[in-house]
Amino acid sequence: MSLNVVILAAGKGTRMRSSLPKVLQPLAGQPLLQHVINRAKQLNAAHIFTVVGHQSHLVEDAMAGQDIDFVLQAQQLGTGHAVQQVSPFIKDDDTVLVLYGDVPLTAKSTLDDLLSLVTDQHPLALLTLNLANPTGYGRILRDQHHQVTAIVEQKDATAQQLTVTEVNTGILATQGKQLKQWLARLQSNNAQGEFYLTDIIAMAVADGFAVQTTQPASEMEVLGVNDKLQLAALERQYQQSLANSLMHRGVTLLDPSRIDIRGELLVGQDVEIDANVIFEGQVQLGNHVKIGANCVLKKVVIADHTVIHPFSHLDGCQIGSEVSIGPYARLRPGTELADKVRIGNFVETKQAKIAQGSKVNHLSYIGDTVMGEQCNIGAGTITCNYDGVNKHQTLIGDRVFVGSDTQLIAPVRVESDATIGAGSTITKTAPAGQLTLSRAKQLTLAGWQKPTRLQKNEQVK
Repeated sequence: MSLNVVILAAGKGTRMRSSLPKVLQPLAGQPLLQHVINRAKQLNAAHIFTVVGHQSHLVEDAMAGQDIDFVLQAQQLGTGHAVQQVSPFIKDDDTVLVLYGDVPLTAKSTLDDLLSLVTDQHPLALLTLNLANPTGYGRILRDQHHQVTAIVEQKDATAQQLTVTEVNTGILATQGKQLKQWLARLQSNNAQGEFYLTDIIAMAVADGFAVQTTQPASEMEVLGVNDKLQLAALERQYQQSLANSLMHRGVTLLDPSRIDIRGELLVGQDVEIDANVIFEGQVQLGNHVKIGANCVLKKVVIADHTVIHPFSHLDGCQIGSEVSIGPYARLRPGTELADKVRIGNFVETKQAKIAQGSKVNHLSYIGDTVMGEQCNIGAGTITCNYDGVNKHQTLIGDRVFVGSDTQLIAPVRVESDATIGAGSTITKTAPAGQLTLSRAKQLTLAGWQKPTRLQKNEQVK
């Protein structure tokens, strides 16, 4: 027996008013469908069948290389018709879980509970939910013994049935043998002229099976997305849940309503995060790390006691302990800062390895550089690493002092304990322990007269 997950992802999503298929709309930095696939993988499914239809090539391209099987639903004739496309690939002894590409946040624990209800005696289990306002949802119909008898869609329901508050989420688990039999018996005699997957519930009851049900811990787990308003609302709910989880782990969020996690955030103790911070990809924060307001951190590892000051952007960086960065700093991929490094305001780095205790405090660009310990890089320093075709490296030793407004023309070496005079353009090795500078001769022109402003009638017309 093995688990097969079927994800329905063929819909057009007209209400999104987007050229992007609905299941590729982003939630927390990932397509809606990606969230569902991630959850299916957590269940250790033997096969993940994704039913595609509208703009199927875009969906397949976006999800390429993920060990999933795409099944085409050429005509969108309802949920039952979609699952029928997968029926030939399902074995009798398989357990089948049906998920939806636009319902991204169902918890693994909820799906585990649902799957545990499927047995030989009870081959069908549903995930249901009680809603104060069930408008738009199919209603769960039960008999006097509280046993499920059928599901009726909103458009097909009677006035009495519309008063039912228990609704169908669409998510179900079943045995392969029974599912294939029920799918073969589906008909489209309903208001929409479609093959409803929900019709298999009445078939299961008619076959003498008691349909099992369970419910999620929160409504958010089963919320679908049909337009940008719903997408934005779900994004906020999800981000708030992530913020709550961080605070339960001891993180101080100065404004929990203004944080965005678009990946995975790993945190140590006594972390403090100010407002409007965005985390992308996997970000790891050590103990006692402080992140200032309006920062963006992507694929970054930050060690203990480091402070990222406001409006700084870090991407693909390794940051040591007791480091100070920003404000308004930009650290690009390949930046590696050792302990106690100082990166100040309006400093940009890329492919730069900076050793312990070195400082780049103001208005500088350090790229393709290996810098030693205890260096002091003056304001306006530029490592000129690109000749228009190739990148070249700048090598800076330990305890180097570089004066302001210096250009280091790579490839070039500044040896340990060297001093570079302000305003220099360095093209050759600066020797250890020496002062190196390059400046044009300063001149004062005697008798020079400062220009005076012409009167309007004297100006050239």
